[in-house]
Amino acid sequence: MKRTSSLFIEQEIRGWLPERRHARGRNGILKDTEILDLYFARKEQAIAETQTKYGNYCFSIAFHVLHDQEDSEECVNDTWMRAWNSIPPNRPDHLNIFLGTITRNLSFDRYKKKKALKRGSGEVEAQLEELAECIPAAGAGTEDAVLAAELQRLINDFLRELPEKDCNVFLRRYWYSEEYAEIAKRYDMNLNSVKTSLFRTRGKLKAFLEKQGITV
Repeated sequence: MKRTSSLFIEQEIRGWLPERRHARGRNGILKDTEILDLYFARKEQAIAETQTKYGNYCFSIAFHVLHDQEDSEECVNDTWMRAWNSIPPNRPDHLNIFLGTITRNLSFDRYKKKKALKRGSGEVEAQLEELAECIPAAGAGTEDAVLAAELQRLINDFLRELPEKDCNVFLRRYWYSEEYAEIAKRYDMNLNSVKTSLFRTRGKLKAFLEKQGITV
């Protein structure tokens, strides 16, 4: 199987991000800025507040990759530790995307180590193969890291220009790791329409990257 890039798209896109609360509500949820202030003050309360606000969101991302509750919970816990170790110095503009990216990377790393899912009929392998058609593999060197950052920026630019539905379908498949049937139900589409949309978007992405000098 081809090895695909481990970068994951960090962007604001219409309608796909979890709701961001801009003030502490009746349920006691903190604003992202307040949570980040706790990290910068090195108060362990930051982890508890992150769990309260983004625990279900991160678990959903992990579970769609791993299909195993224990493994998913461990990835979520590891996400909080990664966040604690990287904030500061990082102060992400979008905490939800920052955390989701960490969870997804950890989930794929765990999946690869286990070689196969306990459940899921090879769905993750299929997603990786599909992405390998249009996104080059990531290396581990400094130069590779620079290229990966540029590739991420280009993919963000590409997605911003897509029609909203095509973009959301693409993100549901390759960000949330949803199966075709889930996506079809979510957007009231049939399976063939979902597959066709993804096939065409991958083709457009490949052509877009090739124009920028990036080839698989």
